[in-house]
Amino acid sequence: MNSPMKRIRAAVRREGASRYLLILLISFAASVTLTRLFLQLTGFPRIGTGSLHIAHVLWGGLLLFLASLLPLFLANRWVYPLSAMLAGAGTGLFIDEVGKFVTSTNDYFYPPAAPIVYVFFLLTVWIYIQIRRPPSQDPRAAFYQVLEGLEEVLDRDLEAAEQARLVGQLRSIARNATDPDLVHLAEGLLRFLESGSPALAPTRTGLLTRFRTSLERIENRWISRNRFRIALAGGLAGLGAVQVAGLLRLILALNTPVKLSAILSGWALESHVSSLAALDWFSARLGLEASIGVILILAAGLMILRREKLAVSLAVIGLMLSLAAANLLAFYFDQFSTILPATIQLIWLVSILRYRAKYFV
Repeated sequence: MNSPMKRIRAAVRREGASRYLLILLISFAASVTLTRLFLQLTGFPRIGTGSLHIAHVLWGGLLLFLASLLPLFLANRWVYPLSAMLAGAGTGLFIDEVGKFVTSTNDYFYPPAAPIVYVFFLLTVWIYIQIRRPPSQDPRAAFYQVLEGLEEVLDRDLEAAEQARLVGQLRSIARNATDPDLVHLAEGLLRFLESGSPALAPTRTGLLTRFRTSLERIENRWISRNRFRIALAGGLAGLGAVQVAGLLRLILALNTPVKLSAILSGWALESHVSSLAALDWFSARLGLEASIGVILILAAGLMILRREKLAVSLAVIGLMLSLAAANLLAFYFDQFSTILPATIQLIWLVSILRYRAKYFV
């Protein structure tokens, strides 16, 4: 009598997981940004009458419920990007009210709330970076991807490129798998796909692919390496000057008590520097930002002098320090107005990485 086979419960990464997580990230960031912008422009309106107040955390919970519900009863592949978008929007609406739930006074404007939201976003970005790494391709994991890809046959949406990818995966499984069941199943599906019986759909280009292709066409036509280099240098110099400006302004005012008092009073009103502890943290922020600014200005100068590899390395270090460390303090003191400069820094970091990938092969 044959002994029962041991079940395999090892987790397998879903094909397209990084794409779905990217949709969630974009939806999350847009949800928080647009919510704060809408509330600021409309004077923080209240939905409800009398003692009722329908906070937007409830709408976030509803979207999160829909995001978790849809994949439970729908098997179509288009459900996953929709679920990711709903999950990102719901998470944004939920976490935007975190200040109410970490204070006994339900303080929506609690200063540490903005850094909490930012840290949560950074952690999700870190998960996305990990998910983007190529997974280990054992035959079992590869077969999961094949079975998911075969859903295109059921929807009559299998394109030639997708068929070629499935055939390549099945051949690899049939050649490398040690489980005879996997080998037999792979060979059967290979015969099916190579028989010509699955009708192929016309090749279509997705919106994201078309957008990326258009950007690459514009880049190749209008943006030479020299123009790209000068633009990056100018942006780095500008970002560096902004980072240095706060501390430089304070240093220049040290010999003028009236100006110094005006600066400190402005910080107290605009950035909630109302205690000695807060002043210490604000000073740490100024010092960190100034250090980062010097790094970025140095990187800009090296870029102009065509010391590009060193310039790119310094720029990446400076921008990463700003995004991961300095902005935490900036979000505490400046709250959600830091979203715009953080977005600009992220765009410049992506541009720097693009320059490195294109020219430093």
